[in-house]
Amino acid sequence: MNEDEKYKKARRRVREIKGFYSHLIVYFVINIFLAVLNFITSPDHLWFYWVALGWGIGVIMNAISVFGIGGFFGHEWEEKKIKDMMDKDNSQQ
Repeated sequence: MNEDEKYKKARRRVREIKGFYSHLIVYFVINIFLAVLNFITSPDHLWFYWVALGWGIGVIMNAISVFGIGGFFGHEWEEKKIKDMMDKDNSQQ
C-alpha cells in the first residue's frame, strides 16, 4: 500500500469516527430537549424515553460499525468483504 492509499484510508477512517461523534452529540442534545419538553408539557405521561431508547439502539449500532465492537459488521469485516469481492471480480476476468 503506497502513501496515497494509506492517506485515503486514514482519512476515511477519521471521517467515520467524526461522523459517529457528531451523531452522538446530536443524540444527546435532541434527547435532552425532548426530555425538557416532555416534563414541561406532560409530566404525568413520560414519552421521551421511547425516542431515546429507539435512537439509542441506532447509536449503538453506529458505534459497532465504526469501532468494530463485537466484530459483527465492523470495519475489519467490511475491509475483508471488500477484498473478497475484489478478488472474486479479478478471478472472473
